[in-house]
Amino acid sequence: MKSRWLRKYAGIRNRGINPQGFHVSQLKFYALLLPLAVLMLLPIVFIFSHAFKPPDELFAYPPRFFVAHPTFKNFQDLFAQMSTAGVPVSRYLFNSVTITLVTVAASILISSTAAYALSKKRFGLKQTLFAVNTLALMFVPIAVIIPRFLIITRLGLLDTFWVHILPTLAMPVGVFLLKQFIDGVPDEVIEAAQIDGANDGQIYWRIVLPMIQPAIATIGILTFQATWNNAEISTLYINSESLKTFAYYLSTLTSTASGANLVAGQGMAAAASLIMFLPNLIIFLFLQSQVMSTMSHSGLK
Repeated sequence: MKSRWLRKYAGIRNRGINPQGFHVSQLKFYALLLPLAVLMLLPIVFIFSHAFKPPDELFAYPPRFFVAHPTFKNFQDLFAQMSTAGVPVSRYLFNSVTITLVTVAASILISSTAAYALSKKRFGLKQTLFAVNTLALMFVPIAVIIPRFLIITRLGLLDTFWVHILPTLAMPVGVFLLKQFIDGVPDEVIEAAQIDGANDGQIYWRIVLPMIQPAIATIGILTFQATWNNAEISTLYINSESLKTFAYYLSTLTSTASGANLVAGQGMAAAASLIMFLPNLIIFLFLQSQVMSTMSHSGLK
């Protein structure tokens, strides 16, 4: 009875609800979604267009959305200014790449193991710990800047490489999202693995992780964006120039140039914004299918 109903439902879905190709009935959806897609693409188009504007278009009034005479002068000024820096630009870039990769890997590991424990293990204070994690979602970073500074100071992390990594490993949204995914893993599957002699490490690595790949990709993107674009840590906790990041360097470079030369500073700021944005765009393009799967799963939950 059940299998017959499933076959009937699958046939209805393939014929009407989920057509394999284009159908005239889809026009009403395109009429609604295409304008929204164009509206959402406008900020991305503006970032690219703004980076290639010559000085007269940067300060044109009324402002122009699209560049009329594209130029690479903004990038030339930016790289020329970089070459005169006391610390090699490659050092700032190396710091950013290393910090971002380590933070993303460590954050995924910590968030997924914590979510696995909160979802599938039984221990005291389990609900309390998850409630604390959920409560942490309410606080924006600026609200905890003073407690974080005090903790970092007492741990002796000031002006060290680890200050970029350790404070950003705790991601309440990562634990929350991954727990929702792991809740969907059937308990029977884990119990069967335990009967076969699998330990927690094997269950986590061979069963849980492959089943939550979309959520892991989403957490990876969020962590990458938060780490790659973060110039706050270099500003507050780092004094040594050799330990600062590329995001901080670009922000100080453009602000310094703006004070000396407003036109050149605005052009370099536009070029720097595009350079900082490109890695985020590339990462999302490669992992967009996983992110869409995460969003659809969260909606069904």
